[in-house]
Amino acid sequence: MSKELGITPRGENFAEWYNDLVKRAELAENSPVRGSMVIRPHGYAIWELMQRALDDMFKATGHVNAYFPLLIPMSFFAKEAEHVEGFAKESAIVTHHRLKEGPNGLDVDPEAKLEEPYVIRPSSETIIWHTYKNWIQSYRDLPILINQWANVMRWELRPRLFLRTTEFLWQEGHTAHATYDEAEQEALTILHECYGRFAEEWMAVPVLAV
Repeated sequence: MSKELGITPRGENFAEWYNDLVKRAELAENSPVRGSMVIRPHGYAIWELMQRALDDMFKATGHVNAYFPLLIPMSFFAKEAEHVEGFAKESAIVTHHRLKEGPNGLDVDPEAKLEEPYVIRPSSETIIWHTYKNWIQSYRDLPILINQWANVMRWELRPRLFLRTTEFLWQEGHTAHATYDEAEQEALTILHECYGRFAEEWMAVPVLAV
């Protein structure tokens, strides 16, 4: 039956079966941008349902949504050794801000080089916490319970539709608290009341929360 539908049998080649199934169901397809995908309407409808369910759970626990820039100054990453180590090999960098006509069409204008390169967001943590330091003047400004729905870019060597792509949709929560106990309780609340519930009740995936 699989071959009749143009789908590689799962027992024959699992990776090809998966890719064939995603494409045949019109969920997503490869794009001209290496490692990135086009999410088709059926696939995006699934994302919208997932996002809506999780967003309701986040808001029920007191979180609010915000948005932070896609481009992050290189210096922000340089200050955070952990981020340099974690994302140095996966980052895409913006070095110029203008194109110009060249002998073979459009080309990068060498005179439009940025004074400081920008990293296309692999995670927003550095720019979010740079912002928080201006928001938090005392314990009276806490807690901060922020969630962001965004896209990120991490240069993937072996992309797979929905599993490992260069650009993908996601959410990231970043909270700040006055005490360790409050931060610990926040982590447990998100684990059990949001991620755990979502995995079990919406995705039918059993969860072992540790």
